Amino acid sequence: MPTSLLSGRSRLPLFLLVIMDVAIAFGCAELSEWVRFGNHATHYLNVMYMQALLVVVFSFLCDVYAPWRGRRISERLTKVAIAWALSFTALIAFMVMTKTTERYSRIWLFTWIGLTIPMTLVIRFTLYRMLMRFRSRGRNTRHILVIGDGRNFEALREYFSKDNAYGYRLQHIIEHRTDEQALAELEQYLARKEAFDECWLCIPFNKNPILQPVMFALRHSTANIRYMPGLQDLPLLNHTITKIGEFYSLDISCSPMDSTNAIIKRVSDIVIGSLILLLISPVMVGVAIAVKLSSPGPVFFKQFRHGASGQQVKVYKFRSMKVHQEGEGKVTQATKGDPRVTKVGAFIRRTSLDELPQFINVLQGRMSIVGPRPHALAHNEYYKDLVESYMKRHKVKPGITGLAQVRGFRGETDTLDKMQRRVECDLEYINNWSLWLDIKIIIGTVFKGFMNPNAY
Repeated sequence: MPTSLLSGRSRLPLFLLVIMDVAIAFGCAELSEWVRFGNHATHYLNVMYMQALLVVVFSFLCDVYAPWRGRRISERLTKVAIAWALSFTALIAFMVMTKTTERYSRIWLFTWIGLTIPMTLVIRFTLYRMLMRFRSRGRNTRHILVIGDGRNFEALREYFSKDNAYGYRLQHIIEHRTDEQALAELEQYLARKEAFDECWLCIPFNKNPILQPVMFALRHSTANIRYMPGLQDLPLLNHTITKIGEFYSLDISCSPMDSTNAIIKRVSDIVIGSLILLLISPVMVGVAIAVKLSSPGPVFFKQFRHGASGQQVKVYKFRSMKVHQEGEGKVTQATKGDPRVTKVGAFIRRTSLDELPQFINVLQGRMSIVGPRPHALAHNEYYKDLVESYMKRHKVKPGITGLAQVRGFRGETDTLDKMQRRVECDLEYINNWSLWLDIKIIIGTVFKGFMNPNAY
């Protein structure tokens, strides 16, 4: 087998990655001690050993050591940051539980954290860029046999003919016109005994009967075989492969909030929600008094909205309008100069203070801090047939804030285009959910999400 092909199967040994992480942990700890104590370093070796062990364990749990080939750099760096953050969190939790925090310098500890995570990300990013340049020159490349037809096949052929930075090179291409023709070309190619690392089957769903004879023809090959049916044209949501009993399922539209993710999301909601509710309680008392004095009626406005899986949940807000009656199943959005909105109501809507009671919904488990904003039931009935994949936004719990709100798609949706763009942001959030994404959205809300110029 040619040397170039052998190089395509290589990867950085796992033990080197582990050693690199351990070296970073120890190196940054020593540097932090020098920053804090100068030449009188105390050498907290027991803590360093524990942190090194924790970061390796969490890196395995977060899939940090999985191959980076074909993966987006943002996805991989996010996993690295989460693994290191969790390792330091676990270390601090251990110190608290064992009541040993007073033995260690807090300045040293937070300097260590502040140095380690950025340095790790910079080193990983540099390695990734070096590897992409290395692969662009034809090294560390996997050679691919492609069998396909249709738009997905054409797009893939064009994409990988120009760019080899991911480390894939199209060695031989068989364009499927008929089953007999494609199988005959495949047999001829295999008879030449040319080595290849992977076979990609870019066959549309309507031509999948050829898959079984192709798999039979490749039965003696040890190459990886991947089926790429061209899912770009489908409205995908959290797509992955799941084994159900003895059957494999290609999940096209599923909620990301299953098993571990659901636990992480719920714990973060309880911890962050409780802290925020404690901090804002004086503000809520002040708003409640202002609402009560502004006009007759209750302090809270309660309305049913669709929650996770489309189930109805009761959502709380501070009342911003005068008490009025609307027709059954009808909800009229507030507009500029709306006489129903009180002066206090206009202020709390503009500053999003009317949303604060929803932190109670978060602790109840009806809502999440971050997620698609809950719309009125009547609005859901109206838009579900007008906006593609509209109801898929209900695969997760509704949120107090969300990606759409941080990007400015909030307030009145008086045009179909505005609602479409909001839904696109919601689906993007669901499809790319991570704890780090939630944190970024919360930070974005703090800095630019409270003031709502579109609120009336």
